Amino acid sequence: MFYATLKALHLLSIIFWVGGMAFAHFCLRPAVVSLEPPVRLGLMHEILRRFFAVVAASIAITLISGLGMMAIFSSSAAQSGVTLKMPIGWMVMATLGILMMALFGHIRFVLFKRLRLAVRENKWTAAAAALASIRTWVRANLAIGIVVVIVAAGAGY
Repeated sequence: MFYATLKALHLLSIIFWVGGMAFAHFCLRPAVVSLEPPVRLGLMHEILRRFFAVVAASIAITLISGLGMMAIFSSSAAQSGVTLKMPIGWMVMATLGILMMALFGHIRFVLFKRLRLAVRENKWTAAAAALASIRTWVRANLAIGIVVVIVAAGAGY
């Protein structure tokens, strides 16, 4: 039962993160592109500020639940006397997940900081450039996230 709870939390945190990136890229961005730069960039700053806070929580949940599931798996193998062989799909997901987390760190702590400062100082050209960089890296992270979902589906996760 505990494993199932960890798995549900893990999946929900990934769904929120990847789904949020897809929503922002395919729905939100096209909807706000017609707004004047000060309005659009200020709005996107506020949306991303909130979204990134929730993504940080999703990352924590993903890490804790993923490590918990791996620990339960390892413990069960050890108790049954079976040699531990972690499924390759899990290793791929873990590696790509760590890459996604690193990219998120760059987006949140480097690029978003540039956006925040530019919006605060009403430097709309710099803010637009920062937002374009964020969009590029979110697109990359979204692509990796989709691969993780495909691997999870194929691995019988």
